[in-house]
Amino acid sequence: MSLAIFDLDNTLLGGDSDHSWGEFMIEKGLVDGESHKTANDQFYQDYKAGTLDISAYVSFTLSPLRTMSIAEREKLHEEFMASKITPLILPKAQALIEKHRNQGHTLLIITATNHFITAPIARRLGIENLLATDPEVVDGKFTGRLAGTPCFQEGKVVRLRQWLQDRPEDMEESFFYSDSFNDLPLLEQVSYPYAVDPDETLKEHAENNNWPVISLR
Repeated sequence: MSLAIFDLDNTLLGGDSDHSWGEFMIEKGLVDGESHKTANDQFYQDYKAGTLDISAYVSFTLSPLRTMSIAEREKLHEEFMASKITPLILPKAQALIEKHRNQGHTLLIITATNHFITAPIARRLGIENLLATDPEVVDGKFTGRLAGTPCFQEGKVVRLRQWLQDRPEDMEESFFYSDSFNDLPLLEQVSYPYAVDPDETLKEHAENNNWPVISLR
């Protein structure tokens, strides 16, 4: 079975869910607005530069939730989906997903953004399989630490290979769509890499390697 793999932020979404979550936390008054915005923006710039400390970012992102119950977190995420994520969903992305679904491909989102933020988004997009950075949870509460390998840069390749060990699919005839040069390790592993509204580094790499460059915007 062929795999159709999708990055999430700035690929299937017309924006970044992780950064949007930080903005949502500010709007809800759950964090100090000025300091949180400064740190949130800096983490996003670090990601775009390829220098992100993902452990620190996950701890920062989930720190306002560490004392919340599961029910409180889920209610907050419902608000986040309605106000921040629904406007970012791209019709062309949905059409691309359905194209691969209709071809009988296994659909998978693989994202550096943490599982708490991304799992409801994957469900909204109708994609059952998700590999995301996993935060550690003890007694139903986030600890601020990571569980397992972060799903970032080379970590995406590691996580995908671990996932495939228990699956009928393999990397033969596989597709991967991404906007970011951070995903070059995985883009170079698949049969059909696609650069989607790419950053300049990925765009140049794609053009030099005759990879398709497409837009879902």
